[in-house]
Amino acid sequence: MFEGNTMANATRRDFVKSFASAAMLPTLSAGTSATAESAAPRSKPNIVLYVSDQMRWDFVGGYGLNPSVKTPNLDKLMQRGVAFTGAVSNQPLCSPARACMMTGCYASQAGMWKLPPGTELKKDMPTLATELRAHGYSANLVGKWHLAPISKEHYDRDQGYVKPEDRGGFLDLWEAANVPELTSHPYEGTYWDGQGNPMQFKDQYRVDYITDRAVRFLKQPQEKPFLLFISQVEPHHQNDMNHVVGPKGYAERYRNAFVPPDLAPIPGDWGEELPDYYGCIERIDESVGTILQTLKEQNLLDNTIFLFVSDHGCQFKTRNREYKRSPQDSSIRVPFLVQGPGFDHALQIANITSLIDLTPTLLEAAGVPVPSSMAGKSLVPLMTDPEARKSWKDTALIQISESMVARAIRTKEWTYCVADPTLKPFEVSHSMHYTEYQMYDNYRDPAQLVNLAGRKQYEKIAETLRAELLKMIVASGEPEPIISPAPLYP
Repeated sequence: MFEGNTMANATRRDFVKSFASAAMLPTLSAGTSATAESAAPRSKPNIVLYVSDQMRWDFVGGYGLNPSVKTPNLDKLMQRGVAFTGAVSNQPLCSPARACMMTGCYASQAGMWKLPPGTELKKDMPTLATELRAHGYSANLVGKWHLAPISKEHYDRDQGYVKPEDRGGFLDLWEAANVPELTSHPYEGTYWDGQGNPMQFKDQYRVDYITDRAVRFLKQPQEKPFLLFISQVEPHHQNDMNHVVGPKGYAERYRNAFVPPDLAPIPGDWGEELPDYYGCIERIDESVGTILQTLKEQNLLDNTIFLFVSDHGCQFKTRNREYKRSPQDSSIRVPFLVQGPGFDHALQIANITSLIDLTPTLLEAAGVPVPSSMAGKSLVPLMTDPEARKSWKDTALIQISESMVARAIRTKEWTYCVADPTLKPFEVSHSMHYTEYQMYDNYRDPAQLVNLAGRKQYEKIAETLRAELLKMIVASGEPEPIISPAPLYP
């Protein structure tokens, strides 16, 4: 949408060119001397992508919405870099959300519209790893993958080791499990190396184990610029326990912690789970601090883009029978924080952005062409051109599966969701006839407690949102469905 904006295109070209000049000139930061830095010529920026699973966006202290949460390292990241405060997940479910991240496409386009078995990431699609690797990077993963196929016949086996052809281009360091919440527990479990050898840990918190493996990689000599994907399980609940498990002793610190306003009025399991959830968040923040400190000690920090994000949020069974798979902000809004070369603006950007924008943004920041197949857009213009923020399309498409067959859009002011209750949500990817289901005024009702779908005074707004949703459904590659107005007041 910016092709016709000459000023914006020029600004973006300057942004990419800055990396070429960085190879010749030192970059100074507080406490760094030009003499020390000039001894090591700059190269393409390294990239560390850190993903925390099922982390609510409002559990970053720097957003100023939660007085109990402790995230000093994420807060410092915000102060240095860019916080995309309007970021949402295009599919609030682990595998589909990660498909959006890795491919820059909607989950339906990437072949991963629900959890496997029955879906798998298309092998011919460009990914963040394949494109960076084709331009001189190594692509390395430590932690959770959850994008490899799982067969019904070998369901247990396929939770663990991932064959190279199913790694989405991460063909260098591989220390991972396909679904580690099923191959491990918070204090013991198994991951696998690239050759299929099991890597077992015991009596160490899972977050710390993954952090230690990432630190080990960062301390090794690097012959190429690198992409390191650090993928944690926490604060995701432990599946076979149906319980969030914080590090030992941490939950006690949060027995009377703040309850977010979208949770407090609605029954769910947040009363039991929030203390451990807070504890997980604190440990994730400590892990981020360890990674950033290691980058600094290895003289990598100022030439490394560090991006922190989550795949989806957590609504603690307040909106349906589990933790996500719903259109409310508690499920879809995610932290999205970036610092490093080209991102150190000390800036908060409120435009509506989404996970499909992650890969195009990192590719452009690395000076790598963004494949035309990607539906997402680079967020670079939002940082470098104030006019781009004004013209940005502040609307994100949300695809929902498994809990229901549904589609939604999130704008700054409105959340609008349609669903087809006649379909089996584990068997059908989309519908040809949806009915309006939920509509929220995000300005007047930020906790999204009052459903406005079907109310006569909102009919015109609903018509506008319906038309926009239809356009975005078609643009995502799905056939145009019928959307019927809500038949009754909620």
